[in-house]
Amino acid sequence: MSLTLIRRLTALGIAACTLLMTGHPAVAQSLPRLKVSENRRFLVTADGAPFFWLGDTAWELFHRLNREEAERYLRNRAERRFTVIQAVALAELDGLGVPNPYGHTPLVDNDPTRPNEAYFAHVDWIVARANSLGMYVGLLPTWGDKWNKKWGVGPEIFTPENAEAYGRWLGQRYRNAGVIWIVGGDRPIESDAHRAIVAATARGLRAGDGGAHLITFHPNGGHGSAEWFHDADWLDVNMRQNGHAVEFTGRYDQTRVDYDRTPIKPVLDGEPAYEDHPVAFNAKQSGHTIAGDVRRPLYWNLFTGAFGHTYGHHSVWQMWTPERQPINNPLMPWHEAIDQPGAAQMQHARALLESRPFLTRVPDPSVIAETSIPTAMPGSGRYHFTATRDEAGTYAMVYAPVGRTFRVRMAAITGPKVVAWWFNPRTGQATRIGTFANTGERAFTPPDAGEMLDWVLVLDDAAKKYGPPGAPLR
Repeated sequence: MSLTLIRRLTALGIAACTLLMTGHPAVAQSLPRLKVSENRRFLVTADGAPFFWLGDTAWELFHRLNREEAERYLRNRAERRFTVIQAVALAELDGLGVPNPYGHTPLVDNDPTRPNEAYFAHVDWIVARANSLGMYVGLLPTWGDKWNKKWGVGPEIFTPENAEAYGRWLGQRYRNAGVIWIVGGDRPIESDAHRAIVAATARGLRAGDGGAHLITFHPNGGHGSAEWFHDADWLDVNMRQNGHAVEFTGRYDQTRVDYDRTPIKPVLDGEPAYEDHPVAFNAKQSGHTIAGDVRRPLYWNLFTGAFGHTYGHHSVWQMWTPERQPINNPLMPWHEAIDQPGAAQMQHARALLESRPFLTRVPDPSVIAETSIPTAMPGSGRYHFTATRDEAGTYAMVYAPVGRTFRVRMAAITGPKVVAWWFNPRTGQATRIGTFANTGERAFTPPDAGEMLDWVLVLDDAAKKYGPPGAPLR
């Protein structure tokens, strides 16, 4: 290590230590701390209350939006009951070379040991504003092309030494903010050097914030953090990027694979198919996704073991406007895209799961009775049905992506009488079907038989007297 780098690292550490006790004053804590639940499956607040991660990918938020625009975006997401905003400090789209709206780049001479205070003052403002609106920031210290230029703008600037120093500085600065650390940044681990840089960043963050915040890793498409770091003591949560395909088989079924790993760690999909995105990056063959294509992964992931979910829109992640170079043909400016239907429909899944006991939910495909043709039921591809239930059997839910009759094993519910409901994922409305004896199997046909419109069947132990699905749990 050069003498110059040693001096810079030392200076950075001294400067950051001035924030050690309180963190940066612009980003004081306004949200409860988060931790992993006792059963290691979910996140809860410091007092044990369930926390539903409903994220949005706003990767270019710090880099491209001014404060007026950021206010508009954050208010929109708060109104739609999002709880986590995922954004990148050193952004992908030439985040080192192109200044933010106020003319500032994040680093002096692209040196991770020399953060630009003016740039991070803008990050401070956005983090504090998101927190004040009740949302945590899933904060990526850097996009992955700054340590692995597999693709993207780069340049590569990180070593294990300066990555740890930069992580420590960030950790101390946001020690008292409502953040969740997301290391990585959509790049594969292809060498020991890559692994060392990521681990050093996490080590620095943990040293800087004193362990105040959870840490996860954002992998590249079709992969999960567990492939490289499952046993790492710094990895609190496994994040997948199941990616921009729309089929269950071969992509979203991998959430259950990570759910079943040991030691147990919470899992979620931090980047599924985005709304209005080219399907599997091939619009000429398959067109662009619609709201239904982002609802299906939402329920597939949640019902196969995810503790939360992240939504994304192809225009919003890049904060695209016609004045900017587009990435993969966005269909509309970001300020129009924030009102696309899929974004507003995400909150209905949150309301549904929060209307029943939250921390005892497990995936259970056996709720659905298979037929002699398994590709029809429980189905495959984009027509896969999936189920979840309470450990004690007080409720069960079946996600039906299409209007095909299916049978359920009523024994999934423990009580002698079962109340059945249809829950509409597009509107959040629940309709009571009736009360049935808890015997054998029973067939249910979604309200839109034969159509590609999704529904959730909710079955309750009648003795529990749960309210309508989606209503607050009494």
